[in-house]
Amino acid sequence: MHSPLEQFLIKKIIPLHIAGVDFSFTNASLMMFLSLGILAGVFHFGLKNLALRPTRLQVVSESLVEFISSLVKENIGAEGLKFFPLILSLFLFILLGNILGMIPGSFTFTSHIAVTLVFGILVFIVMTGIGFARHGIGFLNKFVPSGVPWIILPIIVLVEIISFCFRPISLGVRLFANMLAGHVVLKIFAGFSVMLGAAGIFLTLTNVIFTGFEIFVACLQAYIFTVLSCSYLSDVLNIDH
Repeated sequence: MHSPLEQFLIKKIIPLHIAGVDFSFTNASLMMFLSLGILAGVFHFGLKNLALRPTRLQVVSESLVEFISSLVKENIGAEGLKFFPLILSLFLFILLGNILGMIPGSFTFTSHIAVTLVFGILVFIVMTGIGFARHGIGFLNKFVPSGVPWIILPIIVLVEIISFCFRPISLGVRLFANMLAGHVVLKIFAGFSVMLGAAGIFLTLTNVIFTGFEIFVACLQAYIFTVLSCSYLSDVLNIDH
């Protein structure tokens, strides 16, 4: 039985080195471009010719746009619609990366901390930039809770800053850990089913159920990442002075 961690190995498809830097096209790169291609195709053909009797792609495209639009309004408010393209892009890219990773033989790029951490850092940079752009130096008031005794204020401020800076790490680690753990367990169950042969029929049925659950988790993790991103953006937009 192959190691359950073997599925996470990054393999070079087109080796490429420029000035000593590795720019090789890998299986992770392939799945990312495939995800982008599918998303571009769905929205291009789905929204190209809008009709009163929509095609299936139009229904899918409009449903996704409406879903994320409602999510943004609910968690940020009408003002949050200016960030709608970012939120929609993050949600769909993560969702498709999670789902495509469920296909046997494919690669789950969201199971690598280097990828998911970049998503978290992107949200962190955007929300910090928005905070200073909207509130100026007053954005720092966020780290100074009102009513705190001055003797413990330095400690509270330090805790608030650490908590704020930890947000991108928590976003990335949560997504990475859930996708990694789910795929490892799924691989172990599948391996045992093959090893046990006929005796593994019950385990195979369990594996099918677990696969369905893992697909649910894949969708849930994309949703959670999106909701938390909206929450963080709302937090910097609405600071009590």
